[in-house]
Amino acid sequence: MKKVIALILALVLAAACFAGCGSKKDSDLAYVKDNGKLIVGITDYAPMDYKDESGNWTGFDAEFAQLVAKELGVEVEFFVLSDWEQKFYELETKNIDAVWNGMTITEEAKLNASVSDPYVINAQVVVMKADAVGSYTSPESLKGLRFAVENGSAGALALDDIGITDYVAVQDQTSAVMEVAAGTSDACVIDITMAYAMTGPGTSYADLGVGISLTSEEYGIAFRKDSDLTAKVNEIMKKLIADGTLPALAEKYGLTLAG
Repeated sequence: MKKVIALILALVLAAACFAGCGSKKDSDLAYVKDNGKLIVGITDYAPMDYKDESGNWTGFDAEFAQLVAKELGVEVEFFVLSDWEQKFYELETKNIDAVWNGMTITEEAKLNASVSDPYVINAQVVVMKADAVGSYTSPESLKGLRFAVENGSAGALALDDIGITDYVAVQDQTSAVMEVAAGTSDACVIDITMAYAMTGPGTSYADLGVGISLTSEEYGIAFRKDSDLTAKVNEIMKKLIADGTLPALAEKYGLTLAG
């Protein structure tokens, strides 16, 4: 009888070990270091990620990612996200290791990924023809306008929140601005960081202006769910803030650090 009980206990312990060991998540940090590179998902989004005159990716997030990769002892490889709405799928399938592109921290992001500490303050703002900005001073006054927004973006959520659901969803924020410039949309909702970089005197869209803000928010970096990269990058971020590197980078690109 004792032998039978011992056998049963052994089987139970083996099953428990199998379940526990099988559910243990592999280290993302080790995975990235073994690959020798950190694959970063981005879109063309000044001043966070954009190409310089030589065709190389630059911008606040691009430089930030390179600083972190250096601390990790790996290289950065930039992967252009053709569909922003698929960013979490690209993470889980390991096409990328991080979404690092002025990503607004939302409940959706926290549900689908492991999100870093906030690092830059942002807002969703309305962009329209500069001579029309003064005529629209409240969310209610925007009703009836034709809008363009990036598909699956915080700008789309901002319009939903004020009851505007009839809008054109485009590939990225740059495309949304182009819709307004072409006159096919009356306005778009994009990140304030991009809005001031792309519109007004001295820019490619000098006849466009920044209107009212619809939200106040913060940017974060997305990693795979429960990834140990999150804590490591948070640790590196704190170091780069403390030694003045990140504040200097934010000043270079006209951004305000969170916190």
